[in-house]
Amino acid sequence: MYDETRPHRTAAVIPAAGRGTRLGPGAPKALRSLGGIPMLIHAVRAMARSRAVSLVVVVAPPGGATEVRNLLGEHALPERTDFVVVPGGETRQESVRAGLNALPDTITSVLIHDAARPLVPVDTVDAVARAVRDGAPAVVPAMPLADTVKEVEPGKPGEPEPVVATPERARLRAVQTPQGFDVATLVRAHERIAVNGEGATDDAGMVEKLGVPVVLVPGHEEAFKVTRPLDLVLAEAVLARRRAADVY
Repeated sequence: MYDETRPHRTAAVIPAAGRGTRLGPGAPKALRSLGGIPMLIHAVRAMARSRAVSLVVVVAPPGGATEVRNLLGEHALPERTDFVVVPGGETRQESVRAGLNALPDTITSVLIHDAARPLVPVDTVDAVARAVRDGAPAVVPAMPLADTVKEVEPGKPGEPEPVVATPERARLRAVQTPQGFDVATLVRAHERIAVNGEGATDDAGMVEKLGVPVVLVPGHEEAFKVTRPLDLVLAEAVLARRRAADVY
């Protein structure tokens, strides 16, 4: 929980070390072009546009820190925000931990944001940061589901899967990023919660395992994750509409 006697400073950590194989062969997903600019730059600008964010830590692909530093230097970024680049790990969890380790002691809250969500509006970033500032130890932007969801017994790819249950859609939400945390809470989660395989894909889920309450704030339809080629087409359309309206 936030100590009111301590000055409040918020940083954003952007893990950008993933390969993004579902987008097809080529550069790491965060470095794919969107409107002629790498998705990572869009994501960094999205965090830096929030006046709550004073520092952005970009976690680069292993061996790619120099390339990412050069990339940030080639594009205009808000001067009031500081930027740091650190090398990431083999899993998202390792990369987030590397970003947390790079935070100075003056940072009291942190936003963890997917580089693959390049178009999140600044209002969403502000809402998450504000909720943490107001005392919530963990905050997640989320959207109601449009589709009915089925729980299944996983089978082999391409084979029919038996349905186990149909959760009540009204009680479900699709979570987005940035996810906001009291720094001490998230560091404790990464120290105590061991995740096998690919590591944690949802930092709020790690915090939940500590028994710490997580709250939701409204997300935004434009904060979708660019994972597949069709997502990139949609992102290009959203960006073109913003440019036509001169709204970012």
